[in-house]
Amino acid sequence: MDRLLVLVRHGQSEWNLKNLFTGWRDVGLTDQGVIEAKAAGQKLKGENLTFGTCFTSALVRAQRTLDLMLEELGQTGLPITRDEALNERDYGDLSGLNKDDARAKWGEEQVHIWRRSYATQPPGGESLRDTGARVWPYYIHRIQPHVMRGEGVLIAAHGNSLRALIMALDGLTPDEVVKLELPTGLPILYRLNEDTSVAERRELAV
Repeated sequence: MDRLLVLVRHGQSEWNLKNLFTGWRDVGLTDQGVIEAKAAGQKLKGENLTFGTCFTSALVRAQRTLDLMLEELGQTGLPITRDEALNERDYGDLSGLNKDDARAKWGEEQVHIWRRSYATQPPGGESLRDTGARVWPYYIHRIQPHVMRGEGVLIAAHGNSLRALIMALDGLTPDEVVKLELPTGLPILYRLNEDTSVAERRELAV
C-alpha cells in the first residue's frame, strides 16, 4: 500500500513580495506565485502521483495554490477539506506590517525572536508551538487516517503550519525546527510505514 502524503507551501503571495507579516490576513498570489503553484503541479504529475483527497487552510493563497496544482495534475474534482487548523501562524499585532518597519519599532533582536523562536508569541499572536498545538491533533485525527488507508493526500498550506507538521513527522527539536526553511511552491513527499513513521522523505525541486 502506498501511504502517500505531499506537503506544499503556497506560491508567493502579494505580501511575501512586499515583505509584510501576513499571518491570517487573506491575500492572493502574485503572478510568480501562480507560476510556482503550476510548476509544483507539473512536478507532481511528472512523478505519476495519484491523490484521493486534499486538505488546505481557510486562506485563499493556499486554496488557490491547491486548485492550480490539481489543474496541472489533471485531478480536479477531488474532495477538498478547508480548515483554519492549517492556517498560517497568527502574527497578531505584526500582521500587515513591513518587516523592516517592525524592526525599526521594536528592534532587530526582538523581531528576530518573534519570528524565529519556538515558544515566544508576538503581541496578540501565536508562537510556532501554538501553531503546532492546532496542527498536530488535526493531522492525527483528520489527515493521517486518509494517508494510512492509502488514499494519497495532498496538503497546500503555509510556512509555519507546515513547519509544525514537519517537526512532528521528522522528529525535529524546537531548535531544529526554527531553522527549517520552506521555499514557496516546493513539494515535499512523504511515504509512511504501517506504524505511521516516515519511510521516505523527498523534496521535489521544481
